[in-house]
Amino acid sequence: QVQLVESGGGFVQPGGSLRLSCAASGIAFRFYAMGWYRQAPGKQREFVARTTTGGSTNYADSVKGRFTISRDDAMNTVYLQMNSLKSEDTAVYYCRAYSSNEYWGQGTQVTVSS
Repeated sequence: QVQLVESGGGFVQPGGSLRLSCAASGIAFRFYAMGWYRQAPGKQREFVARTTTGGSTNYADSVKGRFTISRDDAMNTVYLQMNSLKSEDTAVYYCRAYSSNEYWGQGTQVTVSS
């Protein structure tokens, strides 16, 4: 059974930081590209960041320079370090694993507010 379990969300003031984690099980993690997506209330799910099996990374323009994605293949975990958070970063953040198949986590809420 494949599971992607996100953690690390919460409430933070503008300018603060959070680190999200996504622990995978049931897949050969090192063969999967991993991505973070988010969905704000009333909006469509959008791409945030991705990392390939070789460690290359891509970011949405809205988070470049503030967010960093990384992966630990030994731990089957992908991370999203989020710095300088803004209110517009408020959303449910989802982890995605994709190769020939695709899997999603259940999401973790991030709320940025003063």
